[in-house]
Amino acid sequence: MDNRSKSTPRSQLTSTCLEARNVNDTQLYTSLSRWLLGALVTLTPLFLLIALAGGLILVAPASGQSTESPNTKTGSILGTVVDTNNETIPNATVILQNPVGDPLTVVTNDDGSFAFHDVTPGIAYPIGIAAAGFAEWNSLVTIEPGQDKTLNDIKLRMVAVHRAVTVTYSSKEVAAQQLKAEEHQRVLGFIPNIYVTYEPHPEPLTTQLKFHLAYKGLTHPTFFAFEGLWAGVEQAAQMTDYRQGARGYGERFGANLASGSSEALFGNAILPSLLHQDPRYFYRGSGTRGSRAWHAVIAPFVCQGDNGKSQPNYSQWGGSLISAALSNTYYPDSERGAGLVMRNFGTSMGLHVALGLAQEFLLGKFTSRGKH
Repeated sequence: MDNRSKSTPRSQLTSTCLEARNVNDTQLYTSLSRWLLGALVTLTPLFLLIALAGGLILVAPASGQSTESPNTKTGSILGTVVDTNNETIPNATVILQNPVGDPLTVVTNDDGSFAFHDVTPGIAYPIGIAAAGFAEWNSLVTIEPGQDKTLNDIKLRMVAVHRAVTVTYSSKEVAAQQLKAEEHQRVLGFIPNIYVTYEPHPEPLTTQLKFHLAYKGLTHPTFFAFEGLWAGVEQAAQMTDYRQGARGYGERFGANLASGSSEALFGNAILPSLLHQDPRYFYRGSGTRGSRAWHAVIAPFVCQGDNGKSQPNYSQWGGSLISAALSNTYYPDSERGAGLVMRNFGTSMGLHVALGLAQEFLLGKFTSRGKH
């Protein structure tokens, strides 16, 4: 009994130790499980990042190989713009429409050439070309990978350009041009014939042009030569009461210069400006000989006004009459008076009739015409 009593406490102690050990093991497993679960939760994002980085590393070479694939290697589009005569067209605008991006624009060089580089292949690009004065040119172009494609059929067709032009007509400018041509009219190449117009529709002369025409006639050497020749004829025929000899010739020459100058100034410049009449002879050159002769005979009596209408030639009558009246101041006393005035007036009008006939039938054949 005593032995049995002593063994009971040892068994209880052992049992107690085993229970305590079981409890400790359970707590240890529980703590370890919680730690592992926490570590797993904490490290999961890190594992995900490592996995993602590894995937990118594996994908990058494949992507690089795809970029370097010959199917996406860029190319170029080249060309030269010419017209239908194969003449190059510089400064033409070339537009390459990009279906997946902004259009590309270049301008042709001096030799008409252009180029687009780094063009993605396998796409149908609309291309248009425009230049001033030419119709637009349009086409579609597709290139292969790495290809430098040259367009050889670019020819622009010229188009008609309609422009509104305003034309202003200046009668004064045309009259000045016509008179400039008349100043170069010469009989036999050296005798001025400036008081005749061969224009079918001459413009009226301004006052300035009328005085300019008189100045040209009075300052030309042939005017002095004619008056000197006529003085010699008068002296040889003793047509006036001036004395003979050199002194008499000088008096006749001076009288002729005075008469010719006064008649030219009054009959061709002053009175035509005041009365708006044209001092020139209007050459007809067509029609019957009778009609042309009548036109020449009445020219000293009927002139054309600046308004284009026929009217009495008061300028010619007045110029001849004033010149004849002034001759009373320098002719010999024995010839002065109304008779001298009428004689000189009649002589002047007769000379103009003869000159008109000569202009219509003779001088026109030997007169060089000026150009304007």
